[in-house]
Amino acid sequence: MQQKKLVVIGGGAAGFFCAVNAARLNPQLQVTIVEKSSKLLSKVKVSGGGRCNVTHACFSIADMVKKYPRGASFLKKAFHHFFTTDTIQWFEHRGVQLKTEADGRMFPTTNNSQTIIDCLLDEAIKYKVQIQMNCDVAAIRKVDTQWVIETTTSQNITTDYVCVAAGGAPKLSQTNWLSKLGHTIAPPVPSLFTFNMPGNAITALMGLTVEQVQVKIIGEKYISDGPLLITHWGMSGPAILKLSAHAALLLAEKNYDFTAIVNWLPSYNENTLRDQFLKLRFELATQKIQNRNPFGLPSRLWEYLLKTTAIKDDIRWADLPSKEQNKLIKNLCAHEFAVKGKTTFKEEFVTAGGVITDEIDVNTMQSKLHTGLFFAGEVINIDGVTGGFNFQNAWTTSWIAAQAIAKE
Repeated sequence: MQQKKLVVIGGGAAGFFCAVNAARLNPQLQVTIVEKSSKLLSKVKVSGGGRCNVTHACFSIADMVKKYPRGASFLKKAFHHFFTTDTIQWFEHRGVQLKTEADGRMFPTTNNSQTIIDCLLDEAIKYKVQIQMNCDVAAIRKVDTQWVIETTTSQNITTDYVCVAAGGAPKLSQTNWLSKLGHTIAPPVPSLFTFNMPGNAITALMGLTVEQVQVKIIGEKYISDGPLLITHWGMSGPAILKLSAHAALLLAEKNYDFTAIVNWLPSYNENTLRDQFLKLRFELATQKIQNRNPFGLPSRLWEYLLKTTAIKDDIRWADLPSKEQNKLIKNLCAHEFAVKGKTTFKEEFVTAGGVITDEIDVNTMQSKLHTGLFFAGEVINIDGVTGGFNFQNAWTTSWIAAQAIAKE
């Protein structure tokens, strides 16, 4: 019997995970990874500041799927095949221990992404997975029962199975080779990005982190909370990145020109804070507002808020005029910032868009349009917020594909 072949398109996390698992599960399968660039596992390398945020310590599927702005219902079924516990065990069985940080993110105990890269490369060597670098795919087509992959190097590769794990494409035109197969591609837009606020005085506080804020987009339903980082171009941090992911399609439509509202004190709203101010004016009556910050905000931020509200340096709590008080309350609970543009969050660059899930069998990751064609990872219209969720999508979908191909 002629040896069956699998070609995995893409040398990233999903591509490697599919390739090594398929080769391990079916030793008779000849597996090849084709990668368009000269680098393998490049996103793994830079993830988590070079530590690789492998997954998230969330062990409830219902809770986990809430972290995916697109693809949640698809993953709700897929996670029953391979979930966070399986990811942890898979790496542990290969000598890679993971640790959980306070925010739930999981990293190798070495704090080095090279640990994950070496593990996947070792598996590829162990199971004789071939790798072709600088091999960009121009087209794929079905000829009888096999697939022919046309590359930009004019080399044709014939195979029985194809798993497309090519990652997100920044431009829709870069997915033409998939749409030519009849697949519907949701147009790609950036999913994780920071907010640019050109000319805003708050950028003078660059480097300052506020541990818990609430951010929303004016006039829209999207809202997010968590730490916020002030940068020299505007705002970043988990609260901003989560909001950018959930509102990715809307913000693309707005051409990244909108107003963000920040609540620096998310345990308050304007009404409850006004009640608190009545107490503070009595309790701190003789103290200068500038010297007495009762909310635990970073001192630089408190000074900025007072200056923005035009409160004089020497004014006491008891002497705070109603007009300035109301303005300060608004700035604390509903501070408006004009956003004009975005900056891609380099380490966690993710694209919303890709092959729509309706055209993929969730139990096999096989195309519903073509037998022998599978998908895994970010090439599917699935994306998560920052925190290891996008890697979990990669591990899950590629595992399912590998299982299905190995059984063929």
